[in-house]
Amino acid sequence: MVFEPPTRLVRALGETAPDGDGWLEKLPEAAQQAVALRELTVERVQVPGGRSSLVVLVRRADGTPAVLKLAPGRARPEAERAALAHWGGRGAVQLLEPFATEGVLLLERLHPDVSVRSLPEAKALLEAAGTLRRLWVEPPADFPFETVAERTGRQAEAMRASARRDPEVAQLVDLALGARTELLAAPPDHRLLHGTFRQSKVLAGERMPWLAVGPDPVVGESAFDLARLVRDRVEDLIAQPSGAATTRRRVKRLAESLDVDQERLRGWTLFRAVESGVRAGRVGRPRDAELLLEFASWL
Repeated sequence: MVFEPPTRLVRALGETAPDGDGWLEKLPEAAQQAVALRELTVERVQVPGGRSSLVVLVRRADGTPAVLKLAPGRARPEAERAALAHWGGRGAVQLLEPFATEGVLLLERLHPDVSVRSLPEAKALLEAAGTLRRLWVEPPADFPFETVAERTGRQAEAMRASARRDPEVAQLVDLALGARTELLAAPPDHRLLHGTFRQSKVLAGERMPWLAVGPDPVVGESAFDLARLVRDRVEDLIAQPSGAATTRRRVKRLAESLDVDQERLRGWTLFRAVESGVRAGRVGRPRDAELLLEFASWL
């Protein structure tokens, strides 16, 4: 089988490697080798798939369905492997092989086309939040993960550079960076976090109704993780005449349901929305940038 990377993956990786991507060029051969090494039978490549990895639906030698995932180093697949191993299937997809092949993960098969986004909005938020709560555990000793301070520090530098080039975003960037400084001064907890949690990262499973996939793990306070969930379905929020009020109610409801400080959740939601909006503008996605920055202005 020829492993053709989906268009969505090619486009997304092009945003982070505009001068070319050696990993993409080697991907078909790497996928063939990964399949042969594990004696897998390929069913299909998942389309449209993710923005940072190739996902292949396979069967193991005994007929068990599984997922083969290949990701470039900049997507931090080894950190994902370490987080999944630490969770051990509690709230997240199960890692199926004990040995490590760089950039390759063999995972439990969930229902790849059924995420909590298929549920009505209120129910989707409830189920997603319940899944997220199970992931917030003590990190392993000598954890191999970035901290929230480290990750947002890198992001803050890029935000400042964008603000210098585009004065229109400077005010929101200043507000977001100010919020980050205050939030990092006294974090209330220290947990292993999913890092990129949203409704589309929660898939239907057999062991449990819903399980998280695709973490970009980080260690820090819970509110940072929950912040990305606040802006889910941002297009729908922007289209509502009451979008700003709905957003503020969502912050309150999610904070209360997961015992997270409301102001800290609001602050991290602001930072993460501005960071994503500025980054979208930088890589040539002006519509996404507009939506995210308008959303951030409501906070």
